Amino acid sequence: MFKSIRILLAVDAFHDYEIWQMDVKTAFLNGKLEEDVYMTQPEGFETPENAGKVCKLQRSIYGLKQASRSWNLRFNEAIQEFRFIRNDDEPCVYKKFSGSTVSFLILYVDDIQIIGNDIPTLQSIKSWLRSCFSMKDLGEAVYILGVKIHRDRSRRLLGLSQSTYIDKVLKRFSMEESKRGFLPMRHGISLSKEMCPSTPQERERMSQIPYASAIGSIM
Repeated sequence: MFKSIRILLAVDAFHDYEIWQMDVKTAFLNGKLEEDVYMTQPEGFETPENAGKVCKLQRSIYGLKQASRSWNLRFNEAIQEFRFIRNDDEPCVYKKFSGSTVSFLILYVDDIQIIGNDIPTLQSIKSWLRSCFSMKDLGEAVYILGVKIHRDRSRRLLGLSQSTYIDKVLKRFSMEESKRGFLPMRHGISLSKEMCPSTPQERERMSQIPYASAIGSIM
């Protein structure tokens, strides 16, 4: 079943667009705290005269409940200064238009994809980001969240494939040698509570089958 799930999406409308990728170093350290947060002194930094004192955080750090939100607010503030508009329906997507020049920016935690049809504009976006945060330039995007990007400029095609991710899932659940199939089970089968494991031996066997994890990987 799994090996038949191959996604190759040809997007002719975006064949002339460049897709670049950047990574924010220590992203959560850029967040600004809106609350007073205190923490115990890190081990190895205590001094006898300051024993028993705590530290008041001036910036966000990893491990805080609000760290991801603080970083997102800080990034949103910075990128809107560069006249990007946030998408109301998908808050991690930003867009910018100037005449025929179109740019999109997609943020996933600390990974950034920059998409556009004008290379100088994309370069200026990267320069702006580097002036705001410590960034790592990953060049042209090849993988985005496990999805591989295929480009065939001669045929004016942009393709997306999840074959690498699917192979990883198959290996994780020891299904590398599985056969192709249209459905994971017989058509028309009805499941009921009576079919659940009833003996200790059956329960022990089923406890070794990560069914929920497999379904989550497919979704």
